[in-house]
Amino acid sequence: MRTTKAVPARPVLFTALALTTAGSLLLTPQTAVADPPHPQPPHREAALDRNAARTPTSAAQRALATAGAGSEAIADDSRGYPRRQVLTPDPENPADKSIKLGLTPYHAVAPKLNALQALGDRVSVEVAGRSAGGHRLYLVTVTGPESARQARAQARMRELIENAPALAAKSPEIRKTYKAPVFVNNNIHGNEWEGTDASLRAIERLATATDGRTRDLLAHSRLYFNITANPDGRIAGTRTNANGFDMNRDFVTTTQPEVRAMRQIMVDKQPAVMLDLHGYVNGTLIEPTTPPHGENYEYDLFLKNTYANALGMEAAVNSLGYTPGKDGVEPAQIPFRDQQEGWDDWPPIFTPQYAAFHGTVAAHTVEIPLAVNNEEYDTLPTAELRRRSAINVDVAGAALSATLDFVRARRASLVADQIEVFRRGAAGAAQVPVSEETVPGVPGIGPEDVYTTSFPRAYVIPAGTGTQRSATAAARLVDHLLAHDVRVTRAAHAFRLGGTTYAKGSYVVDMRQPKRGLANVLLADGRDISDRVSAMYDISGWSLGRLWGASVTTLPEVPYGVLRPVRAAAPVAYVAPRGDLRLRLDDPNEIAALNSLLRQGVSVRQAVDGSAIVPGSARRPAAQAARTYDVAFHATKLSGTTPLHRTRVAAAVTSGELFALREMNFEVTPVSTGVLNAGFDWSSVDALFVSTGLDHDGLTPGARTALDAFLDGHGLVGRGATGAALGSATGLLAAKPVEGNGDANGVVRVVNSRSALMSGAPDHGFVYAPVWFTDLGPKVRVEQSYATGNPLVSGHWRESEDGSGGPTDAAGRASVISGPHAVLFGTEPLFRDHPKGEFAQVARALFSMAPVSGSD
Repeated sequence: MRTTKAVPARPVLFTALALTTAGSLLLTPQTAVADPPHPQPPHREAALDRNAARTPTSAAQRALATAGAGSEAIADDSRGYPRRQVLTPDPENPADKSIKLGLTPYHAVAPKLNALQALGDRVSVEVAGRSAGGHRLYLVTVTGPESARQARAQARMRELIENAPALAAKSPEIRKTYKAPVFVNNNIHGNEWEGTDASLRAIERLATATDGRTRDLLAHSRLYFNITANPDGRIAGTRTNANGFDMNRDFVTTTQPEVRAMRQIMVDKQPAVMLDLHGYVNGTLIEPTTPPHGENYEYDLFLKNTYANALGMEAAVNSLGYTPGKDGVEPAQIPFRDQQEGWDDWPPIFTPQYAAFHGTVAAHTVEIPLAVNNEEYDTLPTAELRRRSAINVDVAGAALSATLDFVRARRASLVADQIEVFRRGAAGAAQVPVSEETVPGVPGIGPEDVYTTSFPRAYVIPAGTGTQRSATAAARLVDHLLAHDVRVTRAAHAFRLGGTTYAKGSYVVDMRQPKRGLANVLLADGRDISDRVSAMYDISGWSLGRLWGASVTTLPEVPYGVLRPVRAAAPVAYVAPRGDLRLRLDDPNEIAALNSLLRQGVSVRQAVDGSAIVPGSARRPAAQAARTYDVAFHATKLSGTTPLHRTRVAAAVTSGELFALREMNFEVTPVSTGVLNAGFDWSSVDALFVSTGLDHDGLTPGARTALDAFLDGHGLVGRGATGAALGSATGLLAAKPVEGNGDANGVVRVVNSRSALMSGAPDHGFVYAPVWFTDLGPKVRVEQSYATGNPLVSGHWRESEDGSGGPTDAAGRASVISGPHAVLFGTEPLFRDHPKGEFAQVARALFSMAPVSGSD
């Protein structure tokens, strides 16, 4: 679920409904009394990051091993339907948390799907990938039977809709015979279980129903069910997957294999309608959302269809007959109509909002009503939990059934609107601002709902010659764009535009393409929306262009004649044939390559500019590292001054930070207050990184003594308030940390020092509850500062209620500081594994804090 800030309803269609957060509602069958809300209801799941991550290395390795790959083959258009296969059952697991709720445990899914396939010729099952924990991800397709020829015809029409939308809009064949794709996503939060069971129930009904409405639906639609998007969390009863990731925040970065599988489903199947079934908000919450709305959407088309379907789902849920007094179930609510703010669709990190960029014109998060997770799971009687779960399955099923009725009734107009999304992108047409005139039938539209943008003509990503720091970052960014189905071209020779010459091999993203909204949301700076709403639900600013380390600029026109489409970025891997080798350490891949060499015992030194100098005698392992991590080792006459050693890290950090450290090939041992109190072997690590879950005051005397002894000969890298607090408690760095507004987040301008620590660092950073440092002691060095003026480029950063903590307070203040035994970050350089261009700052800090006699 998402939790929201409680605000008054819009003046139109005021409805007094109960909106509650997970863990705040305790119901019995006789009562619907909610606990009083917190004074400041949370609107983000910041609590997830308060405990140090303990995820296993194996899960990260599994995710990273498939980071460059898509999901398993699910787009085979040479086969018709049904596509039956017999699934091997998983071993029975009595510890599966869904059992207590009377729901389907993961080990029962495969046998259930085998049985559903045997019911007739409408149900097909494919494996769309595997989770971070190694579990299969099942994609079920329900449709009327198709021959291979008919399946190929559907694929041809789907391609025409995206690639030639102007022609598709005129196609009688598409109007008459194209099957509208519908995507139902279940259980992306593992401890929000019931969508899976509602979908299994719906599939069984669809497989056997003989009524005319069902036959008509399946003759004119394909229904795709992701049975459980998070089997790891379903089994363990956790919101996150085995890597500790909230996957409903990962669609921009797509670090997790489950998210990459969902992305591929959306790319391959091109759904016109989608549901993302969640819990728990009472009454049932059905999107569309409150402002702010994503400025890169074709929001008029999206709102028209999403609101219309929401009304149908609301009616279906309310008609089930559950009541507050009898069942503890409040009437359904629609945030767009019933709230002013607090449940927005601004960031594309959520599944339905991301789906809109792939042509989905009706997409919904649906939050079913009765909490059965977290505190409720542990404290309520099993009978009460099962009562609630049964109601939740009914509610999810009603929303699903209403959506299928909506698709059956509006198939032609839904497909036409999807075509129009792609047509506008391909033609470079202007967006249509929402109003009561442009979106008839949706009441209450006001200026607060109008968000549009100006798309540039094109973006250019200079690839360089391999000697520039952006070469590896540019290749990563290009491959990432391509994986998201954004079209990229490459210059066959140099060209000149706007007074600038761009080298051969530069990448160009022509913004006249069907998925221009997705291209822009990934590459643009974004916008400062601090003055538009009082608070945001989650992150408000993101930018691969600013945060991933590659140079990204706009072009006033497209250099026709020199561009060629690409399917993959050109490899960067290179090793100079003679002499010593220089490896820049500006990119996470370069850090990973260095760590692989250090693990092999290669002697490496760091130059004054922060780069790594590898002896020519190590050319063979360097060549292997270059191929593995796609980095360049260039000849150099520089000599390193400081030995670099294998650095093993003890880390009390968030799941995203732990994953990023492992992505850079660090050997990481997760720690926390509890781990240290239980006794920790400090001889097994060389540096300590702390951002959460380690409280100096909470340590036993023995653990505190052992920590202090370790830090006496080693160093601390700290991030945020927790890292700064440990730095102060241990006396490692004389500085006063100042916490900004805890709700603030976004892309900020920064000014870097010229030290080895910050050499090559980008001039933008990311903040999430920003921190800065004042009252610096004599041995404290300012490594980075927030820019003067207003440092926020995009996102949401206001003053706190007392007038402090705003961006002007942070302007010009130190954001990263260092001393002989500590480096402290006030920014979020590893946030959710996203700001790749900042990763090297943390890596260099860890190397600098490891002792000179570090382990070999």
